[in-house]
Parts: sequence; structure tokens; C-alpha cells
Amino acid sequence: MDSHADTIHLAVVTDRGGHVADAEFPTTGAGYTAAIAFLTAHGTVTAIGVEGTSSYGSGFTHAARQAGLTVVEVNRPDRAERRRIGKSDPIDAYAAARAALSGRADAAPKDDTVAGIRALHNAARSAVKARTATLNQITHTLIGAPDDIRAKYGALQGDKRTDTLARLRPAGDTVRVAVLTALKTLAKRVKALTDEHDTLTRTLDALVTDLNPGLRATHGVGPDTAAQLLITAGGNPDRLRGEASFAALCGAAPVPASSGRTNRHRLSRGGDRAANAALYRIALCRMSSDRRTRDYVARQSEAGRTKKEIIRLLKRAIAREIFRCLTTTVTAPETADLRPARQAKNITLTAVANHFGVWPATISTLERGTRR
Repeated sequence: MDSHADTIHLAVVTDRGGHVADAEFPTTGAGYTAAIAFLTAHGTVTAIGVEGTSSYGSGFTHAARQAGLTVVEVNRPDRAERRRIGKSDPIDAYAAARAALSGRADAAPKDDTVAGIRALHNAARSAVKARTATLNQITHTLIGAPDDIRAKYGALQGDKRTDTLARLRPAGDTVRVAVLTALKTLAKRVKALTDEHDTLTRTLDALVTDLNPGLRATHGVGPDTAAQLLITAGGNPDRLRGEASFAALCGAAPVPASSGRTNRHRLSRGGDRAANAALYRIALCRMSSDRRTRDYVARQSEAGRTKKEIIRLLKRAIAREIFRCLTTTVTAPETADLRPARQAKNITLTAVANHFGVWPATISTLERGTRR
């Protein structure tokens, strides 16, 4: 099946690859029912190769699986094949059918358990992008503002600038009033987007923790990172064949780059780049705050490896750990008993922090459950 926003195109092939028939249906409940009837009218359906099972083809995928049919996810044809045979809805549908028949496409589609997480994650990311764009607008507006406005507010940074601009009372000549009004509006927009992102993140954190507490408790995995990894793996991680396939899916599997007497590997440029970025953030977090990771980085640096090579090795190891959290039940340690235990022994936060060599705020966040 080749999927689009308003229509889906189905093509039927025999178990030897011969073309049987193809037809187009609307992306409605009645259209999905008619499409399934069209398929079953030509014989026993072995499998259905669907392009875009979690986007345009999600509705048909859900209907087909409810009807007891096997659905496999199909990637779009590569560019070389498209240049050779052209592109149209029937051509793409027959290509999807051949991919499912040959076994080249055998991945199970993602289920709907992460649909809510995906929606919240997309909304939170769009809020961050809009906030960044608004902050850039404030900076550019101040560059062209009158000298006294630029001197007064241009030196402020971060939240202090935003809070100050949001409290402005524009006055003066026409130009000053217009510039100050624009700055106040943009600053209030930044504050609203920040509150929106914080609200979405808290909701996202609760959903992610409830779905996979072991993943959320992993060192360096925050709400955004955990959500992205769950979206990449899907709510049914059993569709992943192994930790090597998950590493390849995240673009963290080493790619051979040897020739002649050279024997080396390079970074993978494929896979889900958002998942790769999530692994990168985890690696950076551990390089700065995890003692084992810092010792590992020191050993690899002494061995002559560059920082880029070390991060590649770390991402591969982190992918292995994340795969275990996704596919097995990993219990998260309880934190509610930490503070009562410390207070029962009359030990201060400072004493605990000095014992472990960390800041007292770190112990406080551990006791409150905001840090794992």
C-alpha cells in the first residue's frame, strides 16, 4: 500500500511476484473496509506491506490489524530504483508489495501506545522552536532600536531581560512606543511559551515514567530524551530484532571504513537522527557528571582516540543499555524512603553531600525524586 493524506493505493501480487490488480481508496473508515475487502477478494492475504505505518498509513494499518491481517512496515524505494522505473501511486504500491513478499521489509509496525507521547513531544519541541525564534527577534529588534533603548536593555541577559521587557510601559515618541510595544509583546510571548513548554514537559515526564520507569531512571535520560527513544522504538519494542539492530536504527552502529592496510570504523550517518541526538545528549551528560564515564574517557584519550571517536563508542554502549531498558522490565529504585532514613539518623544534607563528594542540592533532588 502507498499512503497519502486523502487516498491510499493498494496493489496485489501473487506469491511469485506477478501483478494481479491495484485500486485506490479514500482514507476513511468506509474506504479502509472497502480496501480490505478488495484484498481478501483476490485470495488469502499473506502480508500487507504499508508505507508510512505511523503517519499517513496509520489508519489503514490499525484497520488491517483489527481484521487479523499481518502488516509489515515498508521504507520508500531508494532513489536509484525510482530513477530507473519512475514514480506513481501504482508503481510505489507494487514496490511495497514486492518488498513484503521478498522479506526485504519485515519490521512490525509501531503500536498506538506511544501516540500520546509523540503528540506531546512534538508540541513541546515546537514550543522550544517558537521560543528560540522569539528570543532571536528580541535580539534583532534591540540591534536596530534607538540608542538609549539598546543601551538600557541590550546589556541584560536571559530571564532578566525577558522579565524586564515584559513589564515595560511604552511611552515617548511614536518610534519609541512602537519599539517598546514590540519588545514587550515578544517578551510576554517568550514567557507564555516557556510556561507552555514546562507544562507539556511535566505531562510528558509523567507519561514516560509510567510507561517505562526503568528508562526514565537511567542516568542522563530526561523526559525529552526518554520520549524520543520510546517514539523511535515504538510501544512494542519486541519488533526490534536485537540491540545491534536498535543501534543501527539510532545511527549508532559503527560502519566499516577499511581499505587496504587501513582498518577502522566511522560514524553512521543513517538511522533516526533524532534518536541519535538523544544518545548524544546522554553521552555528554555522562561525560560531565558520571564518574565511570569520565574514567572511560580518560583511558580512551590516553589510548590516542579523539573526542569524536570516544563519543561514538559511548553512544554504542549507551544504545546497548537503552535497548535493555526498552525490552526488559528494569525496576527503578524508590526514593521516598531516602529522606526519612537520613532524618531518622540525624544526618544533615551537608554531611551526606560531603561523604559522597557532591553538592547538597544533588542530595536534595535525589530525595525529592527529581534526580535519579
